[in-house]
Amino acid sequence: QICLSLVKLLFYLAHSPLGSIVLLDFQPRQFVMVDGNLKVTDMDDASTEELSCKEDNDCTLDFPTKSFPLKCSVVGKCEGINEKKNLFNAYRYFFTYLLPHSAPPALRPFLSDILNATGDLRYGINETLKAFEKVLHLYKSGLYLQKRPLHLKDYISLKGFRTMEGEDYKCWPSYSHLGCLLSVHSVEEAAAICSSQSQCQSFIVTQQRTWTGRPLASFRSSPTDLIPDANAVVYIKRSASSGERL
Repeated sequence: QICLSLVKLLFYLAHSPLGSIVLLDFQPRQFVMVDGNLKVTDMDDASTEELSCKEDNDCTLDFPTKSFPLKCSVVGKCEGINEKKNLFNAYRYFFTYLLPHSAPPALRPFLSDILNATGDLRYGINETLKAFEKVLHLYKSGLYLQKRPLHLKDYISLKGFRTMEGEDYKCWPSYSHLGCLLSVHSVEEAAAICSSQSQCQSFIVTQQRTWTGRPLASFRSSPTDLIPDANAVVYIKRSASSGERL
């Protein structure tokens, strides 16, 4: 969410009515999340000036660990230097820390492609935004889910119950520090996740939604601490359903 919001912001800056805008003091502390969108807190160091040049050798974009040769345009400006500077800063301050983590395994190759392409500046901001929107579509639609054995048949569903809230086993990347709370596309995906975790004995799909509209599923190590809830369904592993309390 943070990276996509940042890319949308950089897309606007690259195509603003004032021209391509560069953020000269590009640091994480210069941004803040407002209602799920990344905002720039300080525009004092923003500029529409692009580096003047006489030849291509005047247009090297230098960073501490990398340098990129750019072209000198016919009007004597380094082509796309503001856009590329913003994009590489997004890569080194945000993408490298956020993209490799917490995505479903099937989507990680797509995010690795974005990471590598922006790290080498093979993508401009237009291509980067398009790549992010493709990943978002796959994520929201569930198209990233590969054909796999169905796991839901290994569970018993009990309508009108849910598991008790409280501290339980932890998992990554959980939305709760008290237990294992993950976003899922469907009950079937939740069953597959539970089946892949040795501690998991039951789960419920909650009414909570993430910013993409995906529901959150709570995974529990105990299949029997149930309380009535008319709007809930608890799914219990068949192998765990023979417990005495159940």
